[in-house]
Amino acid sequence: MSGPRKALQGLTAPLKERLIQEALQRRMRKTELERSAPVRQAPFERSEHSDSIPDSWCRFDMHPDYQQLRILNEGAEKLGVSNPFFRVHEGCAGATTLIGAETFTNFSSYNYLGLAGHPDVNAAAKAAIDRYGTSASASRLVSGERPIHRELEQALAAVHGVDDCVVFVSGHATNVSTIGHLFGPKDLIVHDALIGSQLSGARRMPFAHNDWEALDQLLTQCRLQYERVLIVIEGLYSMDGDVPDLPQFVEIKRRHRAFLMVDEAHSLGVLGRGGGGIQEHFGLRGADVDIWMGTLSKALASCGGYIAGTSALVEHLKCAAPGFVFSVGMPPSAAASALAALRLMQAEPHRTQMLQTRGRQFLEAARARGLDTGLTMGLSVIPTITHSSLKAARLSEALFRRKINVQPIVYPAVQERSARLRFFMSSEHTEAQIRTTVEALAEETRRL
Repeated sequence: MSGPRKALQGLTAPLKERLIQEALQRRMRKTELERSAPVRQAPFERSEHSDSIPDSWCRFDMHPDYQQLRILNEGAEKLGVSNPFFRVHEGCAGATTLIGAETFTNFSSYNYLGLAGHPDVNAAAKAAIDRYGTSASASRLVSGERPIHRELEQALAAVHGVDDCVVFVSGHATNVSTIGHLFGPKDLIVHDALIGSQLSGARRMPFAHNDWEALDQLLTQCRLQYERVLIVIEGLYSMDGDVPDLPQFVEIKRRHRAFLMVDEAHSLGVLGRGGGGIQEHFGLRGADVDIWMGTLSKALASCGGYIAGTSALVEHLKCAAPGFVFSVGMPPSAAASALAALRLMQAEPHRTQMLQTRGRQFLEAARARGLDTGLTMGLSVIPTITHSSLKAARLSEALFRRKINVQPIVYPAVQERSARLRFFMSSEHTEAQIRTTVEALAEETRRL
């Protein structure tokens, strides 16, 4: 037995965990300092002197990000916490899921409206395969265009009340390609602090989460220094489950002559009485927002992303955005299943209304038991804040033993003090499942 491991024997469990966490935090701080240290500009040297190059510059196992991952994994192993990720689900995951031949109440699925696996959605995908095959087999620009692509795009444009829409094969690629293509070095991207990615050569500035007054002040100070300015917010924030005051952001973007982009990934099908998203929630016009972005993998039970807006925006992206031009077209079966799900959502608004009811029931029960649910409105995303990555992992494992599947969100996905469990709600969850889950959650939280 190693010296450090032997030294931990005989300590009480809380003290042992505290010591391990302190050691992990010291190692993570050291790694972060090493990552942020400026790169030394060494003079040109011939290749025979390559032994002076640090291992971290030429070995994947020495990459700083991987080292941080290993620190967290080692801490979990020392505390006897199993890895909660990459569990194999057998069958369709909704309010319940099958893992290792056992049924779990499931809160780790984007299947908000219970449409993934719906007979009509499955039938639409199968019919598209029979007609078009399993792949578009080319970029849509050359020979990958199929009628089902345009049907889906026109239906999505109608949902937002705008001219047109373009669908991409990936939600992430939709954002990267759109922002990266439309904005450059002379432009500014201002985004909510909870949205954090470098997507283009434009200057990037965050503003405090959901703080439209901070955004207004920032643009008052610097708007005239840039050509185009893009404001990026989410319709429903995927980690915290809260919603921005969209009318205020619309007013600010107009006053400062900026573009406004709203990511509806987690709000389409969730907000509004009929699932129309944050636009329906606030009763706005489609033209009030310049770029409507959404994904097809959540309420719409498929895969991919889309941009909806003016004809000029969509035509520009279709002819020049790298993520569209240089990518194979969306599989016809994916387009068909998304279209079928969209039509079901519109025809059966009770799905969205039931999702909202179940979310409120979960939130009210959790708060009644003193659980920290952060900023959530109690819709499709409800976090339980643990303030520790290891505690989040332990809590997830404890619930898993009780046949409840919920994933921990840990550092570096969120700050360490914001580590949490994230519960995704479904219209298919029952009141009994929610009651049992919250009771188990409260009991296991007290035991930590």
